[in-house]
Amino acid sequence: MSVQWINVRVREKRIAALDVAAFVLEAEDGGALPPFEAGAHVDLALPNGLVRQYSLCGAPGRSACYELGILLEAEGRGGSRSAHADLHEGDRLRISAPRNLFALVPGQHAVLMAGGIGITPILAMAEHLAAAGASFELHYFTRSQDRAAFVERLDGPAFAGRIHYHFDDRPETRLDIPARLSAPAADTHLYVCGPGGFMDHVLDSARAAGWADANVHSERFTAAPADHAADDPFEVEIAGTGTVVPVGTGQSVVAALAAAGISVPVSCEQGICGTCVMQVVEGIPDHRDMYLSDEDHAANDQFTPCCSRALTPRLVIQL
Repeated sequence: MSVQWINVRVREKRIAALDVAAFVLEAEDGGALPPFEAGAHVDLALPNGLVRQYSLCGAPGRSACYELGILLEAEGRGGSRSAHADLHEGDRLRISAPRNLFALVPGQHAVLMAGGIGITPILAMAEHLAAAGASFELHYFTRSQDRAAFVERLDGPAFAGRIHYHFDDRPETRLDIPARLSAPAADTHLYVCGPGGFMDHVLDSARAAGWADANVHSERFTAAPADHAADDPFEVEIAGTGTVVPVGTGQSVVAALAAAGISVPVSCEQGICGTCVMQVVEGIPDHRDMYLSDEDHAANDQFTPCCSRALTPRLVIQL
């Protein structure tokens, strides 16, 4: 899966909240950018060489520019640090075309729940729903008010009466999530994005209340830490070439291929984004991603080499 890169310029950089930088990107040639739908993200090729994905938080349908919000994660893998420290107004960089793994679906009412920087795709959803005159409510959870980003937009007249803030340090604003989700309706959809613990609580509450799987939609920014202690080594064969690459315990297929001089495009490196998905010709993958569906896993004809492994001694893959 190759990435088609777009050259852009940083038109604006500003502080949107404590540890959150907002960026406005425009096409380097001054032209229009590809259209996107609410929930979409782009890959950023950052100045430090990393490629990371970030949700588009601007109003869908705008093609003059893209808006992003990036949380500084001091203990992260370096992507957000580079964005905050190395990207400045006027700088040029490359991004991918938008991709959407977290799309809105038709319904009579939408319950939007965002934790922290999870507001970025949720804000785009709210923009779309408000413009369409659709019924929705947005619950925004942060540790404190100074960590709530894009408040000037959320407090605008288009969202009047629909935005509910919940701050950990202000008990009077807290929401009983299980109670709010206790009466699921067939025509209501739930959308949730944010830190893992927050998402687990919301999704577990929805599941316990009997929400239908088809009515619950989520997107995670990071995967749970993987335990590689029981990993067995295996081999990857490149179909049609006879090239066989060993994959060691604790080593990803992407890393093994790179060591053999074979480059695979990656972004999240955690099985979330789908950038690296490749075809499996023979063998059975050990699926460890959150991108492919249960049906995709059962078919065993594709896998994510950034995190997934093999249940058979060899996988034959098609680059």
